[in-house]
Amino acid sequence: MSSYQSPDLQKRQSNANAAKKALLEKFRASAQDPTLAEKQAAHRAIAEARAKREAEREAARRAHEAELARLAAIEAERVAQAKREADELAALVAAEEAEKAAALAAEQKAARDARYAARKAAKKVRRRGY
Repeated sequence: MSSYQSPDLQKRQSNANAAKKALLEKFRASAQDPTLAEKQAAHRAIAEARAKREAEREAARRAHEAELARLAAIEAERVAQAKREADELAALVAAEEAEKAAALAAEQKAARDARYAARKAAKKVRRRGY
């Protein structure tokens, strides 16, 4: 087998340098192209419009969240008011029940005392013969 190298090192290096220079020239030519500035301006305009729309959406989202928070606060206040009213009603009903229970207990005690007094009086009558 032969160790023949085609092309040699210097030829490969010069070809690589020539390719780099051609690529650099192509880049420089495209950088000086007037349509490139127009394209960049168009891209900037699109990016600005996109940023503006995004800011508008963000503002709308924040306004929506603020409205939802306001509605939630109103709903929470309404629920709290309803709970207070229900607690007041429950306290009133409990007071009425307690009052009725106290009246019933007093009535039952009066009836029991009357029965006890009647038994005592009957016992006196039986003992003394009145």
